[in-house]
Amino acid sequence: MCHYALRLASPMISSPVSICIRGSRSIDALNPLRALSGRLSPTRVSISAMANLEAVHNAGTWYSVPDLSLRDHRFTVPLDYSASSGANIAVFAREVVAVGKEDQQLSYLLYLQGGPGFESPRPTEASGWLKRACEEYRVILLDQRGTGLSTPLTVSSLSQFTTAAEMVEYLQHFRADNIVKDAEFIRKHLVPDFGTWTVLGQSYGGFCAVTYLSFAPEGLKSVLLTGGLPPVGKGCTADVVYKACFEQVVHQNEKYYKRFPQDAKVVCDLVNYLAKAEGGGVPLPSGGILTPKGLQTIGLAGLGSGGGFERLHYMFERVWDPELVPGTGKRISYYFLKAFESWIEFDTNPLYALLHESIYCQGAPSKWSAQKIRSEHENIFDPIGAAKECRPVYFTGEMIFPWIFDEIHALKSLKEAAHLLAEKKDWRPLYDIDRLNNNKVPVAAAVYYEDMYVNFKLAMETAAEIAGIRLWVTNEYMHSGLRDSGHQVFDQLMGMLQGKKPCF
Repeated sequence: MCHYALRLASPMISSPVSICIRGSRSIDALNPLRALSGRLSPTRVSISAMANLEAVHNAGTWYSVPDLSLRDHRFTVPLDYSASSGANIAVFAREVVAVGKEDQQLSYLLYLQGGPGFESPRPTEASGWLKRACEEYRVILLDQRGTGLSTPLTVSSLSQFTTAAEMVEYLQHFRADNIVKDAEFIRKHLVPDFGTWTVLGQSYGGFCAVTYLSFAPEGLKSVLLTGGLPPVGKGCTADVVYKACFEQVVHQNEKYYKRFPQDAKVVCDLVNYLAKAEGGGVPLPSGGILTPKGLQTIGLAGLGSGGGFERLHYMFERVWDPELVPGTGKRISYYFLKAFESWIEFDTNPLYALLHESIYCQGAPSKWSAQKIRSEHENIFDPIGAAKECRPVYFTGEMIFPWIFDEIHALKSLKEAAHLLAEKKDWRPLYDIDRLNNNKVPVAAAVYYEDMYVNFKLAMETAAEIAGIRLWVTNEYMHSGLRDSGHQVFDQLMGMLQGKKPCF
């Protein structure tokens, strides 16, 4: 049985409603953050590939930004933890505390960023959820393997592989299972006496946290999830995920054009212009091409986050250059083309494009699932047909399509590897349903009712599999709630775990 923290605001509800959801299986409702009794049992994560543990951790000196003290940690870990020998990679983590608390005994909190393929935030001051967390925690900001300063896999570094097969062999080690093994390795070097820590997982970071609950729960004191409940069922394939996500994407498009109806004509005019251009599109500043279907991918950044609708609208305000010289004709502005590329970060974070569909794969290939499901909705998502009929052109959401590797210049060299990854069948399991059903770790999760990236229905199905979870269901925030109102979101989840937020 689950209890829900529901917070909904809609035209039919005059004010937000809040209901707490508490799982009944295993959490001590009065004090769920109590220390776990007894000494931790050894982790199930294999560390056979690590010989000289003292030589694999380097800690820097403290430095500061306003109201925060920071220290850098660099670790050497195996690329493949299951191998008795082989290549190593670097993993970077930044330790953050409030100024003056550098030597205090504080509980540890590991932050896992969204993605896949994006590094942890770079703090410039104490603000948002980080400021709130540093009131009681020593925060560890992890650059997940392949990102930031953790042996970053960039377009240029990936060019060192001579064949696509070699690249795929390497990339298969950069999913949530190995991110969790890295986290366990780091915990044993940072947390005194191999103590437990709390994990805060945003979006894909939450997916990783549920993998953590599945395979190394002994390292966890508690878990906080924000928009990060992954689909875990055996029958929950990539196809199931994208079918559900396309429904929410349609809803977000309808909301966008209701908010900015004047943009329907602007986008139709733009699509018609792109369709008539030589080659079916116009050159992008970085060397790629902007086509009608490529334009639709802007929905990935614009439709699902707080302020995204407004940013998208203001970008379309400046889509055309003024005609300074009569007779030169209509042209797309450099401003718009540059803004488009700035929103679509595939060139600087290629891991996202390469591995996104694989985060839903367990023992089966994705086979370009998003493209397949999109083709089933072509009557809705055909941009040229919609523009010719003067219908609103719908944008797509968090989906990677094979033709992206033709249209985004920086990704062209990764095209063959992307196709091999889409056909890869032997992906390892990412979740243990039995472990989740018998979970003993206190878990609190923010579930966003209109989340475009993590489907609400699938998230609730997963919640039912995690014993003791407490849920806060809300449409007060979008998927970016932790970024937009981090202090409030973090405080709500901590209050639920500590019994300070009422359940009714």
